[in-house]
Parts: sequence; C-alpha cells; structure tokens
Amino acid sequence: MEENKEILEQEVVETVETVEAAEVQEENKEDKKPQRKARRRKIETVEPVESEWKEQVVQIRRVTKVVKGGKKLSFRAIVIVGNKKGQVGMGVAKAAEVIIAIQKAVADARKNLVTVPLFNTTIPHMITGRSGAGSVVLKPASKGTGVIAGGAVRAVLELSGVENILSKSLGSKSPLNAANATLNALKSLRPFKEVAAVRGISVKEMLKA
Repeated sequence: MEENKEILEQEVVETVETVEAAEVQEENKEDKKPQRKARRRKIETVEPVESEWKEQVVQIRRVTKVVKGGKKLSFRAIVIVGNKKGQVGMGVAKAAEVIIAIQKAVADARKNLVTVPLFNTTIPHMITGRSGAGSVVLKPASKGTGVIAGGAVRAVLELSGVENILSKSLGSKSPLNAANATLNALKSLRPFKEVAAVRGISVKEMLKA
C-alpha cells in the first residue's frame, strides 16, 4: 500500500511539472511574437471639379393630364443651361417627381444649345425674337449698364455670357414663351464679320459707315 501511494505521489508531481513547463513555453512563445504596428490609413480628399456649365431653374409647375382612369398629376420643369461663354440652351421636361423632371430638363437643354455671337460684353445689334403670343426686344448697351431684364429673359442672357444689354418683353408673360423668344432673338444675331463679308467691305469700313 505504501509503495502504491509513493508511485501515485510521484506521478502527480510529474504531471504538475509537465503542465508548468508547458505554460512557461507558451509564455515564452507569446513574448517572442513580433508586435504588429498599427497602420494608419491615408485618406485622400478629392475636390470635385467645378463644371463650366451652369444651370438655373426658371419654373416648376404641377400639371394634370386627363386619362381614362381620371387625372394624372406630374411636374413640368423649365431649366436654362449655359457656360457664360456664348452657349446657352433651354430644356422642358415632365415627370412624376420634381428632381427627375429637372434632370430630364437639363439633359434636354444640353441637346438644344444656341451659339451667341457676342461683341465685347453685349450683342452686335438690336434684334426682336418671337414665340407664340410673346416677343422680346434686345438692344446692345455700353459697359456698366448691366443686364436690364427680368424672369426667364434675364436667366437666358446671363447664362449666355451677356453682361450689358437692354430688353423689353411684350405680349405673353409666360416664362416658356419669354425664354423661347429670347433664344429665337439670340439665334438670329449676325456677327460683324459675316455682314461685312456679304457687303464686300471690311469690318472697320462697316463700323465707320
């Protein structure tokens, strides 16, 4: 019996020693592991590039269409798009939501751009544009006059790049007619070079006359 007790005590001591040795080895391994350095991520901020094209919403109206099941409500947006360097256009679009109507109108305006023959900061000559029951008279002005216009006419002239001009809207007061009449007038402008070439004289001789 005593011999068996001694054998058991020796086995327990051996097992305790082996466990302690294993724990020491694990601690040594953990100490030897290389510590990972915290990496800092560089966050690059990219500034958005400003586009040369400017947009201006002239009018947003709620319109209805009578269909078989009743009335269908939608929104109509009139948007003017220009780069203030002689190019301008107008777009009209309808949609069930205002944002979608504006986006469609902007896309429509970029498809219908008009090139304006600017002379310094104004237009070459006096012109009258018509659309429906409305008409717009445009007259060149000297520096410092500014854009004497209002509503849709002003939006079209400013985004086209005209800085000094006199205007008068006649007839219909609808923004759609006013914008169309203004674009019609700008489209009908003729630069001095073209007129001088038709007459067979130089631009200086034409201006002196």
